Amino acid sequence: MININTPAEEDKFKLKCGPYVLNLGKRVHLMGILNVTPDSFSNGGKYNNFEAAFEQARKMVADGADIIDVGGESSRPGASPVTWRQERDRVIPLIRELTKTVKVPVSIDTYKARVAEEALDNGATIVNDISALRLDCQMAKVVARHRVPVILMHMQGLPGNMQNKPKYKDVVKEIIDFLKERITFSREAGIRAENIIIDPGIGFGKTTGHNLQIINKLKEFKMLGKPVLLGPSRKRFIGNILDLPPEEREEGTLASCVIAVMNGVNLLRVHEVAKIQRGVKIAEAIQKG
Repeated sequence: MININTPAEEDKFKLKCGPYVLNLGKRVHLMGILNVTPDSFSNGGKYNNFEAAFEQARKMVADGADIIDVGGESSRPGASPVTWRQERDRVIPLIRELTKTVKVPVSIDTYKARVAEEALDNGATIVNDISALRLDCQMAKVVARHRVPVILMHMQGLPGNMQNKPKYKDVVKEIIDFLKERITFSREAGIRAENIIIDPGIGFGKTTGHNLQIINKLKEFKMLGKPVLLGPSRKRFIGNILDLPPEEREEGTLASCVIAVMNGVNLLRVHEVAKIQRGVKIAEAIQKG
């Protein structure tokens, strides 16, 4: 039997991010995506320089972003990995300035412990790891030592091969089992229970059908007792349904986010913060009746 968290229980999802406290149970929070890579699937390297990235971050905060998530390595299907030094050089100067300027937590999107360590030392207060602490054996130690929140995401395979015919017998059950094991691993590594967020990994080793099932059955992830993050923004499954390129997938992203809100999501990772915030407000108002 699925254990769905009640509103009173979800009010306990308070995330301490340095000087900030986010109550993820009170309302849906928005994480603004800031990819400072030359090969981002969603913006084609639009923010691959300090000034453009910095201004985009400020705009997203003004539009209502609760978190800015900075990434220096593309995780699009077929992407090639970069060295930790390349990734560090892309993200650290930006994180250093953002944490002095914007009044929201800054997250580092990386699976490399050395990049995460430097980001945390320069003001970042959340680690967003697409590998759920699997690809770098030092990452769990870094997160535990800094006592920061961590996002554990499910991914079948690696970015270079994850879309090569992904298969599941029961996609939702298998992801839940994976995340349950990762939560146990994290706790045993010394990461605090209240610092764990889960992400079923839309688009990471999933077909269009798998992604639709995940969003449709999002409430089932509540059995894990953790805040749930979803990142459907501009993903390929939307393009497959609408036959549109990434820059024209905003209506599909908004529809996905609204359904996710109705199904109990706590965090949404998005590109167009202002538009999604408006849709989320309406969805939450409808829920409250």
